[in-house]
Amino acid sequence: MNNSYFDKNVFPGQPIYTGNGMTIPNQTTAPNYTSQMPLEQSYIENILRLNRGKQIHVHYTVPDSVEFKDREFSGIIEQSGRDHIILSDPSDGKWYLLLMIYVDFITFDEKINYSPDFVPNN
Repeated sequence: MNNSYFDKNVFPGQPIYTGNGMTIPNQTTAPNYTSQMPLEQSYIENILRLNRGKQIHVHYTVPDSVEFKDREFSGIIEQSGRDHIILSDPSDGKWYLLLMIYVDFITFDEKINYSPDFVPNN
């Protein structure tokens, strides 16, 4: 045969390649580089988490909607995720679950807490 990868009897946990007396490590022995990387990157959801409890104004547009064409939601940041923001409005007691896909921009009434290396403050 052509001595390809599929022709070899390689079992999980065994090195696939050895050459010049040096063994290329498999996944179980590979070094862990995650400690050198930031925990999470600076995404909107993480910036909102760092500012949990602050008053914000979310400028929101839902295309093809008359009611939500251009709307502003104001409230306190309760939670945020990759695709949503949860706000509470203390003036009327309402809670809002807003989808990130419709967020145009967000304004704050005070200084924004920001860190390029996000560390959760749960």
